[in-house]
Amino acid sequence: MPSTECARDDARSMSVCYQELHRYKYQVLRPYRHRTRICGFTFESDYLKLDADGTLEVRKTYAWDGPSGPAPDVPCLMRASLVHDALYQLIRERAIPFELRDLADRLLQGIAREDGLPRPLAAAVYWAVRLFGRSCARPGSEAETLLICVP
Repeated sequence: MPSTECARDDARSMSVCYQELHRYKYQVLRPYRHRTRICGFTFESDYLKLDADGTLEVRKTYAWDGPSGPAPDVPCLMRASLVHDALYQLIRERAIPFELRDLADRLLQGIAREDGLPRPLAAAVYWAVRLFGRSCARPGSEAETLLICVP
């Protein structure tokens, strides 16, 4: 006769667990690396890695919401928004200091320029995150994820 513990394990394997994604629209399909100027810090999770030399790795399955606010989800902002969201997450998780937020915002502007966003629009994007992004980078501002399991 099987033990009660085995029966419980079998029951758990028959259930489905999922999380509802409220804010995310996109998911990385292969790892992406970007050299930042954020050196001297290390961090590693299932989704992000930051090396001491400033290399940020956004790992496969990382989810982000694309450009925020009135900025459209256009190709010249997608890579920039990915790196920016990852860096803001590192700030929220206290992996890098809040004081590096301006550097993250400048990277957003620079990558957008590299990808073809005209200089005046890239400047507007920078100033928008400077004015309205503070609360999104504040440690503890991450929305709680609700894990749901049903039999």
